[in-house]
Amino acid sequence: MSSPIALNVLDLAPIPAGATAGDALRNTLDLARRAEDWGYRRYWVAEHHFANVASAAPAVLIGEILAATRRIRVGSAAVLIGFTTAPAVADAFGVLAALHPGRVDIGLGRTGQRLRTAPPGAPGPNPRIVAGYERLYHPQAEPPAYTEQVDDVLALIAGTYTADGLPLRSPVAESAQGSPVWVFGSSAGESAQLAGARGLPFVANYHVSPATTVEAANAYRAAFRPSEFLAEPHLVVSADVVVAETSQAAHDLAAGFPAWVHSIRFGAGAIEYPRDSENLSDEERAAVADRTDTQFVGDPGVVAAGLHDLAEKTGADELVVTSVTHDHDARLRSHELLAKEWGLL
Repeated sequence: MSSPIALNVLDLAPIPAGATAGDALRNTLDLARRAEDWGYRRYWVAEHHFANVASAAPAVLIGEILAATRRIRVGSAAVLIGFTTAPAVADAFGVLAALHPGRVDIGLGRTGQRLRTAPPGAPGPNPRIVAGYERLYHPQAEPPAYTEQVDDVLALIAGTYTADGLPLRSPVAESAQGSPVWVFGSSAGESAQLAGARGLPFVANYHVSPATTVEAANAYRAAFRPSEFLAEPHLVVSADVVVAETSQAAHDLAAGFPAWVHSIRFGAGAIEYPRDSENLSDEERAAVADRTDTQFVGDPGVVAAGLHDLAEKTGADELVVTSVTHDHDARLRSHELLAKEWGLL
């Protein structure tokens, strides 16, 4: 089928069991080149720490992907801005935009204060991950408010940034003018409200918190005010997918997903992605059922139909899919089959 809704890739750079971070990063570059050939519009990488995923430094990885591709837009999904500073983010993406004009997306996500809380309906934070993440900044330091950080990034790019009333300009950061700044969120809280109030595009993380995605989308639209960036709201919704020639084959490939998600929520961080199904108790499976029940798994027609339903339910203007399997060739095939079914090829 052909779809008017743009389809994009979110790559977590998972480290499969028996592989290394280097293997995962080379897999990312390979998938990015193929995704460009298959017609995907954007290729985004996430930021994760203390886990068996290799996307720990998104700006560095984005530079490598941009150098390895020619046309596809590349961006962050998202930079965890609470662990860095607005000038560092603006300058890093300014360098990327100066070297690869017209191809860079700047995605910003909350961290810091949100780690110890979760919106109603969303899964609670993993205390081990909280402890590790809090060590990414000085224990006595409190990151600036997220809204303030996003505003600072926008001002640095626009050339209107001030500190203590004094104008400070960064020609490097200003090279990112024209690169869209995306706000990522999982609830109807600060991120959705901020994206709407500033007239920025918003990404609702269905693959992280499916129970709160519709509320996040509605809150974004309600808060939206036209801006120099957008005349009307622009929403992207994320989804987990596994596609294979048959639904049975796809479910076989997705067998390791419950244990992987459980390790993220309750373990010491994401385990190496399993080769096959891991032994989980009924209670453990129930604890991740919101994620496993909303993963789109099946043949191309089944998955595409599910994604169309998700887009209709949320009013998404674009979708971004993440497909994680142990076998790299199977992950490539998952994206290729979906691209063909979606009408990209």
